[in-house]
This record gives sequence, C-alpha cells and structure tokens, in this order.
Amino acid sequence: MAFDGLFTHAMVHELKKQLRGGRINRISQPYPAELLMVIRSHRHNQTLLLSANPSYPRVQITTIPYQNPAVPTNFTMTMRKYLESAVVDDIKQVGNDRIVEFYLSTRDELGDVQELVLVVEIMARHSNVTLVHRKTGKIIDAIKHVGSDVNRVRTLLPGAQFIMPPKQKKTNPYQANQHYTTLARQDGQDVKQLAHDLQHQYEGFGRESAQDLADRLVNADNLPIAYGTFLHGFEEPQPVIMTDECGKKHFFAFSPVNTDHYQEPQTYPTLSAMLDAFYANKAESDRTRELAGQVLQVVNNELKKDRRKVKKFNHALDEASRADYYRIRGEILTTYLGKLQPGMKEISLPNFYDENRPLKIKLEPELSPSRNAQHYFTRYDKLKKSVAHVNEQMAKTKDEINYFNGIKSQLDIAAPADVQEIKLELEEEGYLRRKKRGKRRKPRVSKPQQFLASDGTLIMVGKNNLQNDRLSFKIANKNDTWLHVKDMPGSHVVIRDANPSDQTILEAAQLAAYFSKARQSDNVPVDYLAVKHLHKPHGAKPGFVTFRGQTTINVTPHLLKTK
Repeated sequence: MAFDGLFTHAMVHELKKQLRGGRINRISQPYPAELLMVIRSHRHNQTLLLSANPSYPRVQITTIPYQNPAVPTNFTMTMRKYLESAVVDDIKQVGNDRIVEFYLSTRDELGDVQELVLVVEIMARHSNVTLVHRKTGKIIDAIKHVGSDVNRVRTLLPGAQFIMPPKQKKTNPYQANQHYTTLARQDGQDVKQLAHDLQHQYEGFGRESAQDLADRLVNADNLPIAYGTFLHGFEEPQPVIMTDECGKKHFFAFSPVNTDHYQEPQTYPTLSAMLDAFYANKAESDRTRELAGQVLQVVNNELKKDRRKVKKFNHALDEASRADYYRIRGEILTTYLGKLQPGMKEISLPNFYDENRPLKIKLEPELSPSRNAQHYFTRYDKLKKSVAHVNEQMAKTKDEINYFNGIKSQLDIAAPADVQEIKLELEEEGYLRRKKRGKRRKPRVSKPQQFLASDGTLIMVGKNNLQNDRLSFKIANKNDTWLHVKDMPGSHVVIRDANPSDQTILEAAQLAAYFSKARQSDNVPVDYLAVKHLHKPHGAKPGFVTFRGQTTINVTPHLLKTK
C-alpha cells in the first residue's frame, strides 16, 4: 500500500491518540527534506517525523535515532522560534487527501496567544512542510521554497498567501454515497476494471487500496457492509508488512482480503512502528545517496584535476628528458662561436658528440652569437632543475589521487552519519567550502563500527578517515592488533587483543578486505601488526599511516555480525 489518502486517514487517527495535547520540546532537521519534532505527550517523549523526501514522503512517530547537524538550517531556526513550547491542539486530514494539518498554539514575545498550522503535503516530489499563520493565512516558512517561476498557481515562500493544492473532483469515501454499488453492479464488471473505477471515483485511493476494495465488493453478499468494513479498517488498523512473489515488500494498514501472492505477514503494534521497519534501510540508503552525491561530485572534480596534473607532469618530465638536446647545442655553439654571424636564423656545425656529423641548430636572429649559446644553456638548466620539483609534485598528486580513491571506497558502504563526517573531513582539508552560519560547534566523530569474532573478541572498524584516525590513535591500545588491506584504500581495523587467535585474525582480515576497495575480489592481501608500530607523519592527511614489521595474510572479504 502506498501512503495514500486512506493510509493518511489511519495515520492521522493514530497521531491524534498519541500527540494531541502534547507540547513541542525540541526541533531538528537531520536531512534537507525532513523535520523532527520531539513532543512531550501523555508523560512520554514522542519523536514526530515529517518527511518531504520525494521518494519516501510520510508523517509518523519514529524511534530511529537521527544525527543532529552541527549547524541548524534557517528553516530549523524559524521552526524553533515559532514552535518550541507550542501545544498540539489538533491534527486533521484535508478531506481524504494526503494532506495533514497540525493545529498549534503558542505565545509570542509579548505573551499573546499565536495560532499556527503546520501543513504537511505527502505528494512525491511535490511534498512539502509549510508553517502558516492560522488567522492571516500567510506563510511563515516552508521546507521547500517554490517560487512563481516554478509554480504559477502556488507560491510557497515566506510572506506569501498559503493556497491549498488544487482539489480533485473526486468523492470523499467517508461521506455518505452509493457510488460503489453502481460501479460494482455494472454488467460485465471485472475486478481490475472495478479497482480502476473506484480509484477514479474516490479521493485518496491508491492502486492497492482500490484493488483490495474491489476484491471485497466483487465477492460480497452485502455491498454496504463490505464497504463499511473496509473503511472501518483504517479506524482500527492492524499494520502488516507482506512480501510478494518477487520478494518486494509492501505495507498495509490491515491485511488485504486477497493474500494468494503474498508470503506470511509481519505484524506490528502501530502504523509508525511498521513504517520504521519498512523504511529504515530504504530511507537510509536514499539519504546516503543524496548526501554522497554531493560529496562524490567534489571528489570526482578533484580527481579530474589531479589526473590532468599528472598528465601535465609527465609531459614536463618528457621535456626534461630532452635536456641534453639543449646542452649539446649550447656547447657546439660555444665551441664554434666565431662562425656565427649576427642575424642568422640557422647554422650547420660539426657535432663532436656524433663523429662530427653536421648538426643544424636554430638561432634567434635578434640575439648575439654568445646570447644564442646562452639561450640553449638556460633552457638546459631550467629543465634539469624542474625534474626534482616535478617529481615532488607528481608524488603529492598521486598521494592525493589515492586519498580520493579511498574516499570513494568509503562512500560505497557509508551510512548518512559516515557521509556527514566525510563531508566534514573535506571541509577541514579545504576541498569543500564551509558555510558560515554564526558560531559553529565542533561535531563529535561517531564511534567505529563494532563486530564480534566467533570467539567473542571485539573487532572495531573505522568507516571513514576521521574514524580511522580516532580508532588507531585514540581508542586502540598500543598492544592491540591492527589490520589494513595491503597497498590500497581501506578501513583501519583493530582487534581488542594483543594475542588474538588465528581464527580471529582471519575474521578481522576478512572485515578489513570487505571494508576496502577490494571488496569484490576473491584473494585479498591484508597486513596486520601491533598498534604501537603505527606512525602518522606530520601533516599527513586523515587516515594516512606508515608502518613496518607487518605480517600479511590472504583472505576473501566477508562481513561479520555486528555487536
């Protein structure tokens, strides 16, 4: 079931029970299109998620922890100004549409009562969260600004008059009507056609909802009872997630009447708990792609620049390899300086480096004979001196390429929190411009991921360079065992044991291979040694270490169960 109008009806019914009369304590915006509000209600803190994510828009109570960004957005600051300490007076659905209104009351700076409404539109890429003055209808702010150049009908900008989306000419299924009886009794009406007709007749019917009602009506002896029972199911939902024959998961407010092509359902106590289970991995993957896309663009641009530099340096080294070309001509000109005449453009002289064979040498006619010889020596000196500098810059550029390839490898397996830390790292390294928004508090680096070996030994894995540095030089003891894939980008892995078993080393090495660029390979070399043998050169980039005295083991990448 999609998050259609009927599911919205059920969710509003659930939210009313849990949130009405509650007070908003905290507000945050972990991702650009998602707002979190902690509401104290019935002696419990409930976290309300309002998502305008184009792929997974929804309204629900969530128990999934979210990382608060270091710097709040302007929208977050506005929401905090107007909504912190506000009371949730009521929650309503507009008709049977995918629009939810939170009626809120608070007090302004003068102590006067201020009535507001937070409008959440759950409409794919047009989803939005908008705060509106209830009395004036003016928009205070919206999580997505929509100007007149984007939508001529509705401008969603601060100060504009709030206008509801255009209403469809469909019937609210909760209002008394008999349209369904007419549709169900048409001659030759099959289930598929009936579902199509119901979806076009009634407001808020998704494809799966219409199909379920059609199945019920076609097989019903009493149409009004079947119709009423269907709608009543959204008043007292029994949430389930079901998997179809293709392995795709679907969520429902209650089990559909036709379950022939579904596997055994998973039941949940509330709609919100069900959505947490359904969207946890999907939403996180989507957020990761969204955040990683921004970082990846920067990384790819830097790699492109570095590869151009390498090409330029190689060309410079090729030129430098021809330094003797200029030295020989300079020496020959110096030897036969008396044969040169002012204004000459070219001269042929014996090449004493090649059995005195004639060698044509180009001259600058505006230069004197001695200056022409000096010109060749100057080119020779310049090329010889450039070799050391070019080799130095080439080494730095190749190190930077390895660094960015490591970042790309980390992004492949990153969670949203990991991407944020990679973004922070790139800001600190100067590759990303840091946004200036008042005082910035220093973000805390998240903990490395923890795994347990088969014998119960703790294994820790850094999933980005900041975590790697913290793990290797702050968390790990000097006698712990450290692992890293050999000669390629990968995570730092630490076994919390000075003398781990061979099996634990094998399992930790498999993790090191999995969290590396060689994840898809079969035979990956992994180095291991004591942490005390690690060294971080002064000024080295995050995650870079040197070491010696390592032992190497070849493994196939494998992911263990987390702790």
